[in-house]
Amino acid sequence: MAKKLNHKPGAERQPFRPDVIETYEVTAETTLLPFLFESMPQRKRVTIKDYLKHNQVAVNNVPLTQFNTELHPGDVVKVNLSREFQVFYHRRMQLVYEDDDIIVVNKGYGLLSMGTDKVKDGTAYSIVRDYVKWQDPRNKIFIVHRLDRDTSGLMMFAKSVEAKEAMQHNWNNMVLNRKYLAVVEGKVDEPEGTIKSYLAENTQFEVYSTENPDEGQLAVTRYSTIKSKNGYTLLEVELDTGRKNQIRVHMKDLGHPIVGDRKYGAKTSPIHRLALHAQTLRFVHPITRREMNFTTPIPVSFASMVK
Repeated sequence: MAKKLNHKPGAERQPFRPDVIETYEVTAETTLLPFLFESMPQRKRVTIKDYLKHNQVAVNNVPLTQFNTELHPGDVVKVNLSREFQVFYHRRMQLVYEDDDIIVVNKGYGLLSMGTDKVKDGTAYSIVRDYVKWQDPRNKIFIVHRLDRDTSGLMMFAKSVEAKEAMQHNWNNMVLNRKYLAVVEGKVDEPEGTIKSYLAENTQFEVYSTENPDEGQLAVTRYSTIKSKNGYTLLEVELDTGRKNQIRVHMKDLGHPIVGDRKYGAKTSPIHRLALHAQTLRFVHPITRREMNFTTPIPVSFASMVK
């Protein structure tokens, strides 16, 4: 007697089959195609060229198709024999770095770091989650810090529980430097300085400064002037602490709110966004313990205000 099926034929869930990936480490200065020919002598040259043409070759986890890409000692070349590597693309976010444990992205302004009760998709978290699950449905992604929705710049995610816990439990020791760029209203008289206060939050979710240590959390912000012109000042800002809306509140306290920040006292918005960008992120890798250092250029719209 034939066995009765409880579901439609062909609807069985196929088990996930990992991609077949070969990995080669570069030991001398060379270029990509000759390196592939030398590393894969068992394969036909036309096959290797097809791998390169169809995004099946990645250097340091970045898929490449350029045959004369320069390689340096220590670079890692991966060849996916099963299918193309996914090329990360999103119009409001760029992939800056990826390895087995972390991902660093450059988040655009107006993009939530993670979901809320009302917004689940279209966040930095959901975009990166979908990307890693394309590689393997079992993959996961973890948030270790956030940027305000209207702040652009560098943001890191963990790809493993071990990396997440290492960063979250030792954040102040693991993060060596975080620098922001801010364009503020007016000319800042002191070229550099330090702002220190305790930050608290009212029932309207507005953060404010207080001198009472029992009322808020200590926040320390350091700033230095890069350029001042046209009634605006471009500042480099460093955080000794990482409190919610810290830079925005401290710039208001300084008497120079961030351009476009109506919530904290700004009167102008020439570029139609909050002029705050997380430019530099330097930290100790949570697994390898190597020092990682990432930086981005000054946003063109920021530079245009102080030309």
